Order: sequence, then structure tokens, then C-alpha cells
Amino acid sequence: MWQRFDEAVQRFEELERQLSDPAVIGNRERYTQAAKEHGALAKFLKPYREYQKLSADVSAAETMLAGDSDAEMRAYAEQELAELRQRQAALKSHLEDLLLVEPGEDFASIIMEIRAGTGGDEAALFAGDLFDMYTHYARDRGWKVEPIAFSPGEQGGYKEVVFSITGEDVYSDLRYEGGGHRVQRVPKTETQGRIHTSAATVAVLPEPDDVQIEIKQQDIEWERMRAGGAGGQHVNKTESAVRIWYKKGTPEEMEVKCQDERSQHKNYDRAMRVLRSRLYERQRERQHSERAQARKGMIGTGDRSDRIRTYNFPQNRFTDHRINLTLYKLDAVIAGRLQDVIQALKEHDKKERLQSE
Repeated sequence: MWQRFDEAVQRFEELERQLSDPAVIGNRERYTQAAKEHGALAKFLKPYREYQKLSADVSAAETMLAGDSDAEMRAYAEQELAELRQRQAALKSHLEDLLLVEPGEDFASIIMEIRAGTGGDEAALFAGDLFDMYTHYARDRGWKVEPIAFSPGEQGGYKEVVFSITGEDVYSDLRYEGGGHRVQRVPKTETQGRIHTSAATVAVLPEPDDVQIEIKQQDIEWERMRAGGAGGQHVNKTESAVRIWYKKGTPEEMEVKCQDERSQHKNYDRAMRVLRSRLYERQRERQHSERAQARKGMIGTGDRSDRIRTYNFPQNRFTDHRINLTLYKLDAVIAGRLQDVIQALKEHDKKERLQSE
């Protein structure tokens, strides 16, 4: 565990030397990247340095206690030492939590994509339930939810919904939600009471800035067009929708479309945000595959082909298959009360990472 922090200290000191190097200062792109990484590491290392100071204080208090024969002073020293050890244990737990997210990946904003899978109209309704679940959880946390793109289902819900969530700890809380989600329930249209199984997929994409992922204009093509679907006269008559293709370094082009804003400029900006997040995720997937063996046994990478959850409504049962967690309070979970689920996922991931250190 401590090796990770010691390596971060070495990298932080190296970046400090770079930031005072005239050659780096004169290179705007290099300086910006170094400054950003330096800031992320400073935030990452602050509690580690507090822990080191606290550990030194604990050692000093233990030495003082061992050499003090006065009963009154010993009682005072023992009380102070107990308080220091309590703070030390709490800070150590916090440092273990920091291992769940790499320095520079403590994103304050993510983009979530939910798509209906097998199950027709019922799958679209389930995708809508998942969107409501995450929206309620986010708003209870005081986070901002911003819609980006919607494709409504014929009977309600969504064939696809893309939205961003912004707030403190948003990535560390929701990073494990990516994958296949399965629902078992009796659809409203079912007349004989039979349980149907449907599915939806969720992707959680960290939202990088333009320093982490630079998209050059020569690498994309885009077009404006009329928005499809319902939306009134404005949507049907104005070319406000935007489609962007990204072709660099891909066997097949990556396409993003946004049409839900009336402003073409806003649709373009939103499409670029989604594109940037998808490119960053692809870059991270390559990195993860290179160290896949080190991650063996940890929580899945969020691949949408992985079935991670079952939501069984008749039994009010929620199951996360990755950590063998079953809760008989699906009604609370689907209403957005995800705290117990998220904490269990974090604890499992932390345990696996500490064992692999």
C-alpha cells in the first residue's frame, strides 16, 4: 500500500523540478499537462503526509509514555495516545479508499449511457427505471444531472439515454455501475401474470478535459441536420441536430449524435463531450488490458457484455453478481437509495487491491 504513495511522492518531486525548468515553462502544452498532474498528486498526497506526521506523533507519545513514571502524567499521555491512534486509524482507512482511484482520475464529472437491451418495450421501460434510479441518487447527493441525448421508447422509458452527472466523488461512487443489468418482473401488458426477463446496459465514462483528450478538427467530420422524432415545429423545421464522426486510429469510425437542444452550438458541444469521454474510455481500456493480470479478481472493468446485476421485482430482490451481494429491498434501491450497494462494492474493491499490493 505504502509503495504506491512513495512512488507518488517521487513523481510529485519530479514534476516540481519540471515546473521550474525553463524548457517546460516555454512549452505551453507540456507545462499544462505537468501542472495538472502536479495538482492531482498534491491532492492525493495531502492525507498521506498528514498520516506520516500523525504516525510520528504517535511514536513520540509512545516514547514519552514509556519513560514517564508520574501517575497523573501517564494518565494524560495515555488519553492523548488513544486519541492519536483513533485519528491514525481513520486516516489509514481514508488512504486505503484513495487506492480505488488513480491520481488524476478523481473526475468531478461523468457521462452515463443507458441502452435498452433484449426485451422490447419492457427493456426500454427498465432503462427508464435505471435512469430515474441514478437521477434520484445523484440529486440526493447534491450532484448536478444534465441530459445530453434521449431516444424514447414507444411505450415509455428509453431506447437510449445519455446524461452527465457532476459532483464531488461522483466517479468513485458510480464507477462500478457499468455493465449488463437484468430485470425480472411481470410487465404491465402481461395478462397472464407471467414473469418476463429483460435487460439494459450501462456505461460509465469519466469526462476528461481537453488537456487529457485533445480532439483536432482534422480528425473529425460533422454535419448539421433536422432533429428526428416528436418535438414540435421548431424541432422539425430547424437544422439544430449534430452528428460527429471521429476517424483517427479506429478500424471503424466513432459516431456521436445530439439533437435534444434547440441550439446547434449546444448540440455540438454536447456531442464533443460524449466523443471525448468515449475516446478517453477507449484509451483506459487499452491500459487496463495491458495490466489485466494485476486486476484479476477485482471488480469488472464495466464492459457492457458483463451481466452485473439482477433486479427481481416479485421477490423484491436485488443481486450484484460480482460480489455475491443480495438485498431484499429492491424497492428502496430502485428508488435511488444506493448507499449500501456502493459501499459494499468499494469495500470489496479495496480488499482486493490491498491484497494485490
